[in-house]
Amino acid sequence: QVQLVESGGGLVQPGGSLRLSCAASGSGFGSNVITWYRQAPGKECDLVAFIITTSGRTNYADSVKGRFAISADNAKSTVYLQMNNLKPDDTAVYHCATPYTTNKCGGQGTQVTVSS
Repeated sequence: QVQLVESGGGLVQPGGSLRLSCAASGSGFGSNVITWYRQAPGKECDLVAFIITTSGRTNYADSVKGRFAISADNAKSTVYLQMNNLKPDDTAVYHCATPYTTNKCGGQGTQVTVSS
């Protein structure tokens, strides 16, 4: 079973960039789907992007297409989320999860705040 830990969040001005990391431990990273979710205060847990680690296939929510890029380094068992041209609406706690994670936004996550 894969355990995931997020990092890389912070405070950034609108238009800025951040790179989030999702580090995996345990077995199964190389044959998995890793998904980034985010949850803003008072809002639902929303899918941001996912990657299939075996093929590198990716998919994105419409709200982040063209601005965010998800990638995987299988040698490091880490998935990244490069976030560019950040907007205040991107402010949320970001979580990574596998298909077996029962509460996709239930962990600690990493806080991203976009504000001037």
